[in-house]
Amino acid sequence: MGFGVLALIVAAGLAGPVLAALPHRGVPIIVGEIAAGVMIGPSGAGWLDPTEPTAAFLAEVGFAMLMFVVGTRLPLRDPALRRDLPRAAVATALLLALALPAGLALTAVGPDRPLLLAVLVATSSAAVAGPILLGGTGASVSSIPFAAAWVTLLDILTVLAVPLVLAGAGPGRAVAGAALVVAAAAGAYAVFRSVRGTAFLIHLRSRSRDEGWALDLRVGLALLFGLAALAAVFGTSVLVAGFAAGSLLALVGEPRRLAQQLLGVAEGFLVPFFFVVLGARLEFSALADSDRAIALCVGLLAASTVLHVLVVVLVRRPVAVGLIASAALGVPTAVVSIGLDQGVLDAAQGAAVVVAALGSVAVSGVGGMLLRRDAEPHL
Repeated sequence: MGFGVLALIVAAGLAGPVLAALPHRGVPIIVGEIAAGVMIGPSGAGWLDPTEPTAAFLAEVGFAMLMFVVGTRLPLRDPALRRDLPRAAVATALLLALALPAGLALTAVGPDRPLLLAVLVATSSAAVAGPILLGGTGASVSSIPFAAAWVTLLDILTVLAVPLVLAGAGPGRAVAGAALVVAAAAGAYAVFRSVRGTAFLIHLRSRSRDEGWALDLRVGLALLFGLAALAAVFGTSVLVAGFAAGSLLALVGEPRRLAQQLLGVAEGFLVPFFFVVLGARLEFSALADSDRAIALCVGLLAASTVLHVLVVVLVRRPVAVGLIASAALGVPTAVVSIGLDQGVLDAAQGAAVVVAALGSVAVSGVGGMLLRRDAEPHL
């Protein structure tokens, strides 16, 4: 891959912000990035070959960075989250129990992987739901800590489940590899906690801030890529490495400048690169030509929405919380990226999962509007 193709991919990624910035549209940024990838990929103009080794590797780095950013956005240091954790755990158990038969039913129109389909139905995205929940006030405010805790639990559990449910008949190696990566991240967390208050580290970070060394970013990326290397050696996905590294920083409490640097590297280059290449791998024409894939798309979106709403009704929380919690982003894109590589999903099924995920983001937006509307009389 030359600089021309690299420039093309980066330029194509600009379609995301452009569409998202259109007034009164509310288009998620990844829609434009994926659509641009479709247009320049094999099913469009044919300018981008997503299987070219350099493009595929950079897309995998972008995937790891995506999960890294998702992990950093978990509200793990929020005291309210810990207070509502028991109730959120009950809601999580209910949803997982309901998702299992739903996943089994969806095998009629999707891959013969009921656990994989159950994970897609049960997942939630803290990166999408979190900002929406922050807009809730008034009568809904008491439900927001519960919702944040529930979404966080679902996000963590379903992300960690992805390598297991994609491993098929031999999940032992993937589970062992994931456990090793998580253990290494826990060890790194212990080291960070023990050295963060030392005089030398404070001096070093001060020099970094004053002289622009980007020390925090270097350490964060070293951690991410070290865990990714460990994941590769032991046969598990870089998804676990990225998510574990990001969650570690969320626990430590990332400094503001690290968040800004991460946004520059991740959101400015590697994450849109991943979504553009992912779009180039998708074949939406295959989705349009497959009744089963269309049924899979509708079934995933309907099952996720209905079950999230049903659970909040059972635990006596507002319906809006269930709609918001049905938002899915990280897990569906991870499943499609890995599933296409492993042959678990075909082109039409991959497109169906992505479209269902985008539909869930729209559903969560409706939930946000209901949450604000319910709060208005109490303002």
